[in-house]
Amino acid sequence: MIAVDTNILVYAHREELPKHRAAKRQLTALAEGRVRWGIPVFCLGEFLRVITHRRLFDPPHTLAEATEALARLLESPSVTVLAPSPAFPELLLAAMREADATGNLAFDAQIVALCRDAGVSTLLTEDRDFDRFRHFQVRRLGERLDRRSQA
Repeated sequence: MIAVDTNILVYAHREELPKHRAAKRQLTALAEGRVRWGIPVFCLGEFLRVITHRRLFDPPHTLAEATEALARLLESPSVTVLAPSPAFPELLLAAMREADATGNLAFDAQIVALCRDAGVSTLLTEDRDFDRFRHFQVRRLGERLDRRSQA
């Protein structure tokens, strides 16, 4: 299974961003496809926080626009919202230590731990900080998503 990081969701929903077309194309392919894919539960709130943030976008999405965009995405029959299991805390601590993840990197460690917890094989992201985690596969926009990373 492939999971989608917040930055891909943001790029897909903000037309003025340079990576908008590529992100929208890949997100649409996942949402309209039959192969299971996931969104880490933590990315839902982060997506809403980012696209409604007045200091990041002028104008930002309204709350109604943002929640409607997220609701449409979650209507995809192939999407799974990835939620932590009881094993998550141990996986989080391990990911934190593995990448020496302090400060803002703690959020990335949380995503890595959740993906590992859910059996996700690949994270679609533009965030290079994920490269700090060993044995954690990432794909960037424009890279081919092969069937193995989606299975």
